[in-house]
Amino acid sequence: MRSYGQYCGLARSLEVVGDRWNLLIVRQLLIAPARYRDLLDGLPGIATNLLADRLRDLERSGVVERRPAGQGSVVEYVLTPWGAELRGPIESLIRWSTPLMARGPEGDSFRPGWLALAVPALLNSRVEVRPSATVGLEVGDPLLQLRATRSGFEVGTHDGRDLDATVRAEPAYVLGLAAGALTLSDARALGVLEIDGDESIVRAVFAA
Repeated sequence: MRSYGQYCGLARSLEVVGDRWNLLIVRQLLIAPARYRDLLDGLPGIATNLLADRLRDLERSGVVERRPAGQGSVVEYVLTPWGAELRGPIESLIRWSTPLMARGPEGDSFRPGWLALAVPALLNSRVEVRPSATVGLEVGDPLLQLRATRSGFEVGTHDGRDLDATVRAEPAYVLGLAAGALTLSDARALGVLEIDGDESIVRAVFAA
């Protein structure tokens, strides 16, 4: 671990998570504990030896730990309680990124699972009145569900429960709705979004 040689909280935090890929590894583990192969799939572009090095550094720093994943010798990586405290800073960076995301993917890789962190981070910061509802998000495979409750929003893989509505759109437009940068009416007028089910529920969930 390289040191900045500065007695500063930001400098010391960056010594732990500031290296390339470290925060993206934390992103994946905030979504769910993961095996090594799952992390490789969720981090397109990382070399396997680099992932191993980064995980070793994060373990050594107390951010990540390993635990058995079922029977056998397979392990999965999880965040320690201290590592999980990075949720707040990462969600703040996601909200800060809204102008950068507005131009779309521009050929970048995308995994639907990344919305599990981004959409709640955006909605929880601006939507105060949360109806109890479950909305499907069809942005790729698998189908996701956005659950709105009085305590907040969460996104995960559809678990088979009944959906009040389903939104079908490219990820950029779902993020635009979640950030409040795009209204539902504008999205419908542009023809970039389709809704099956109760549109009023979608409008209430996204405050759009």
